[in-house]
Amino acid sequence: MKRKNAGGGISVKRLIKSFGYAFNGIRWVFCQEQNARVHLCIAACTVIAGVCFRISAAEWIAVAIVSGGVLAAETFNTSIEALSDMISPEYNESIKQIKDFAAGAVLIIALAAAAVGGIIFVPKIMALF
Repeated sequence: MKRKNAGGGISVKRLIKSFGYAFNGIRWVFCQEQNARVHLCIAACTVIAGVCFRISAAEWIAVAIVSGGVLAAETFNTSIEALSDMISPEYNESIKQIKDFAAGAVLIIALAAAAVGGIIFVPKIMALF
């Protein structure tokens, strides 16, 4: 009997499959969740603005971190909502509170991203006037 991944080495086939699962999850979130599409659109607009204003490498790093954080938080939120709905399809006050916590986490990182965007882009926009 052949052991899977004997010796703890990397299995390229398993690695490719795991990336496929991850991309399926990302695709599902952006196809099914309106808020995820809104966040993705804002991230795309931010990238376009970054190119137009020629932001620095440090500014790109900040934009990448907060944009990725918002999109990841939205994905975690969607996961928590889906799991909660599976566990308790009927209304449950505790499940509602858990979903509210997850939504609050998305809001926190989205506000942080907006602050970073303001710090980076407001002075550049003001310089145009």
